[in-house]
Amino acid sequence: MQIQSKLPDVGTTIFTVMSALAVQHNAINLGQGFPDFMMSETLINLVNKAMQEGNNQYVHMNGLPLLRERLAAKCLKFYNNNIDANDEITITPGGTYAIYTALTTVLNKGDEVIVFEPAYDSYIPNIVINGGVPVLISLQYPSYRIPWDEVKAKITPRTKMIMINSPHNPTGMVIDEGDIKQLKEIVAQHDIFILSDEVYEHLIFDDKPHLSMLQYPELFERSFVCFSVGKTYHCTGWKLGYCIAPKQLAGEFRKVHQFNSFSCNSPAQVALATYLQNENAYLNLGKEIQLKRDYFRQLMHATPFKLIPSYGSYFECYSYDHISNESDFDLAVRLTKDYGIAAIPVSSFYNNKTDNKVLRFCFAKKEETLEKAVERLEKWQG
Repeated sequence: MQIQSKLPDVGTTIFTVMSALAVQHNAINLGQGFPDFMMSETLINLVNKAMQEGNNQYVHMNGLPLLRERLAAKCLKFYNNNIDANDEITITPGGTYAIYTALTTVLNKGDEVIVFEPAYDSYIPNIVINGGVPVLISLQYPSYRIPWDEVKAKITPRTKMIMINSPHNPTGMVIDEGDIKQLKEIVAQHDIFILSDEVYEHLIFDDKPHLSMLQYPELFERSFVCFSVGKTYHCTGWKLGYCIAPKQLAGEFRKVHQFNSFSCNSPAQVALATYLQNENAYLNLGKEIQLKRDYFRQLMHATPFKLIPSYGSYFECYSYDHISNESDFDLAVRLTKDYGIAAIPVSSFYNNKTDNKVLRFCFAKKEETLEKAVERLEKWQG
């Protein structure tokens, strides 16, 4: 029997392609965004304890109540938003799932969604599979700032949602108060939803503030704000996150959620409810990961690559257009095969494969991993 694909233009993700290539050629993988260092031993022990104490069955569909209460307390303390733990927080199996569910909750056939490119690779397929129409706007290269005049020009009566990602993957761009002002002006004039991907909320550098939709009442009232436990606590394989939205939006979100995963990893939620009380575990995260970013930058001075600064996330981008005309995909493949170092071509984050000759590297690795990787990169001279 033939299947009419709902995603006819979608193949295997670039992360899967490059990671498989890295394994095949025994390359150091600075492509996919996962740490190679251990997560907190305390948190591991808390999960083991939760399992041994019998917390292995379904928890509430919306997430463990105690965990939601402690997330709500965190929102009040750090974002000055008195979130209702019962009605406005839903625990999800990962941040990407939360994004997909928010889009599924809102979109009907023909609805338009403004997406900034380069964009995390799930956004466009998530929109398309729900019958929506991605309206693609390129961030301004090389600063990767949002061109708000273009955003305003592309809003139509069919515009249903705008997607914001800060800190941004893949570039590490961080929105500022000027961006918030522009967004407020837009929603004051147009009845559109906001999907805010804030999975790197604590991975932010250079003393920049994380500006969350949770902080601004006129933005939050129309927002689905998505977070990742995996990114915050270096346990990406747990696939645990959460979505915060106003009661009415969260209620519709949960209608979709209940018939998909229904419930999430129970012992991990029990452990996190306790571990969240250790505020330093996430408050110090930005400084800890910035040390890795800065060390990677220092090492990269010995290579021909040119820095494009990152202010958040696990990633930093580097350009090479000053020394080579090779496509970023071809170079990424060649570096993996011939030099034993895997990166991600940034053109893969554009629907039309815009190639600015930029590669994305993950620096959330042990120092020895970064040293070995850059030692190999030094051998490439264009």
